[in-house]
Amino acid sequence: MPLANRLAAEFIGTLWLVLGGCGSAVLAAIFLGPDNYPLGIGLVGVSLAFGLTVLTMAYAIGHISGCHLNPAVSVGLWAGGRFPAADLVPYIIAQVLGGLAGAAIIYLIVTGKSDFSTLGGFAANGFGEHSPGGYNLTAALITEIVMTFIFLIVILGATHKNAPAGFAPIAIGLCLTLIHLISIPVTNTSVNPARSTSQAIFVGGWALQQLWLFWVAPIVGAALAGFFHRWLANDKPS
Repeated sequence: MPLANRLAAEFIGTLWLVLGGCGSAVLAAIFLGPDNYPLGIGLVGVSLAFGLTVLTMAYAIGHISGCHLNPAVSVGLWAGGRFPAADLVPYIIAQVLGGLAGAAIIYLIVTGKSDFSTLGGFAANGFGEHSPGGYNLTAALITEIVMTFIFLIVILGATHKNAPAGFAPIAIGLCLTLIHLISIPVTNTSVNPARSTSQAIFVGGWALQQLWLFWVAPIVGAALAGFFHRWLANDKPS
């Protein structure tokens, strides 16, 4: 598949991940109906939304670009011998731009609300006072490294040539759902530098100051998983 087609697929896929996942957090996590009746989807709904974005896009564009949607996934697949180093930078650029486009759409929607006053957290990732549960930098670092490590182990295993065909998107989507169920209270869950960057750009300030962690930790976790899985599955580099 030509690189331009693959990059376009990564752009659209990452846009959908941010729009569906972060959009659900911003627009639907807390929503009050008539007489303040709670109709929001909460933590469970947001977690499921992130998983569904990956599952749906894996079937839609997996055959075009591999449906990485995430710089850490691209790095992990490279470390696992599944992805060429020459395509890393173009993929990462497409993913970040797609994430920014998704965040821009969310911004246009939320600013159309009559009583809009502030972006608030805008589903940005953070630690310390910006962690939903007040978790410190060390807790955030451990969480993001471990969650991304497991995410890549599932991706590499589910897409392995010896794995059952056709089920990888389900396993990967459910894994991302579980990751969010575990780690939203700690960091608002990143495991994806493109997703973190897209929201931090619109929040600015503290979100940009803390963004480094949500690049470093996921990429470290993904690279470790890639090298480990290559050994675990006794794979040779392609």
